[in-house]
Order: sequence, then C-alpha cells, then structure tokens
Amino acid sequence: MGIESIVATTNDLKNGMTLDLDGQLWTVVEFQHVKPGKGPAFVRTKMKNVMSGKVVEKTFNAGIKVDVAILERREMQFLYKDGEDFVFMDSTSYDQITVSGETVGESANYMLENTNAIVAIHEGSPLFIELPASVELTITYTEPGLQGDRSNAGSKPATLETGINVQVPLFIKQGEKVLVDTRTGQYLGRA
Repeated sequence: MGIESIVATTNDLKNGMTLDLDGQLWTVVEFQHVKPGKGPAFVRTKMKNVMSGKVVEKTFNAGIKVDVAILERREMQFLYKDGEDFVFMDSTSYDQITVSGETVGESANYMLENTNAIVAIHEGSPLFIELPASVELTITYTEPGLQGDRSNAGSKPATLETGINVQVPLFIKQGEKVLVDTRTGQYLGRA
C-alpha cells in the first residue's frame, strides 16, 4: 500500500495542510487563488518541504486533484534522551516512541525533560516536532550585569539549561528564568 492520503482539489487548500507531491510531503505555508482576466484560474502557493524545511513556490491550475497526506498530530511529553535519540510518551495512551535527533532538530535547544510537544506522525514515522511558541528556561551562566543598569542599551550572551546561548538584557542574572521564542531563539522577557 502506498502513502495514505485523501484526494482533494486545489480549491480545498488551507494553510497548514500537508500535501503528498510525487512521494514528498509539503506543508502549505500560504496560498492565493488567482483569477486572471484571460486564461484559466490558478492557485499560487508557498510550500515547505516537511523533511528538509526548504520553502518553494508552486503554481497549480485551479481545481486540479492533489493528494492530502494524513498527518497524525499527537500530544506527547519528552521523557529523556537515549544517545542521539529522544524518547517521547503519548499523553493519552502512555505509549512511548523514539524520535531521532535528526527529526527533533533545532527543537532540542528548547526541550527539557517533561516538556510537552506535538509530534507529527505519518504512517507510523515521526516527521517533526512542534513546540509551544515560547518556553521557560533557566539561565545557567551569564556574566554579572552592571549594578543599576536598567537600560535596554545593551545585551550579553547567556547560556540556558538546555545548552543554547541567547542574547539577554544586561540586567538579567544567572539563575533567572526567561521566556525564549522557540522559532527564533530570541529572549522574550522574564518568566
């Protein structure tokens, strides 16, 4: 049996929908229906390759059939790291699955044990991890700031408990909890 999918048309496209195009999975980032004065209508899309993260623009004729891949998004809890792999537990069934470090990718910078995440699964294989937009992490090392410096004039590097380095304002101290954007790695504020 091939890849499990549902046939839809380009008129049914939605942001976040995952399509199977020639055996590769692509997520629709944005789309626009175009009805030119002359000629047939078409759909202009921006799509992200699920595996590589590469973003491309694709144009489809309006109404053509496309295969929509069935992605199962399961809420899971990160339990522990096993070598290069990450072990997650399904929050409802308590089943455990192992996700490769390659699949977890940059998300590893923002995950502590017991962090909740959404694991996207296709045909039993974990494809990618979705984290909340921001996470709370503790600063394990940063140089002391200057006393009384409350200005936003400067920033300094800080190492967080996951090992990632972020830029924080000068008044932030070691041991403080901060909010970090999981998409950009930017400091958002004190937690």
